[in-house]
Amino acid sequence: MLGFVSADIPWNAISNLELRRSYGSLRDNQVMLSAKTHSNICRRKYALTVDAIKKELLSRNKFCLAVDGWTSTYKLAITSVIAYNME
Repeated sequence: MLGFVSADIPWNAISNLELRRSYGSLRDNQVMLSAKTHSNICRRKYALTVDAIKKELLSRNKFCLAVDGWTSTYKLAITSVIAYNME
């Protein structure tokens, strides 16, 4: 999953037969999940992250929130969330 996200490969590439064969030849004991399963996992992780941030922010009176996303020079997908009290 991290390889797909960091390389900016769409989930539907998982259905490509040659990609599945290549992956299988690298790790024969590993099952490649479907595009829908990967998408659902990402959505759940995102929702859990948003909920954790909301819980933390609800305990504050005033705060500043910044969210940023980018790709590093090494092609890694990075997301940053910063929140701090303004009191």
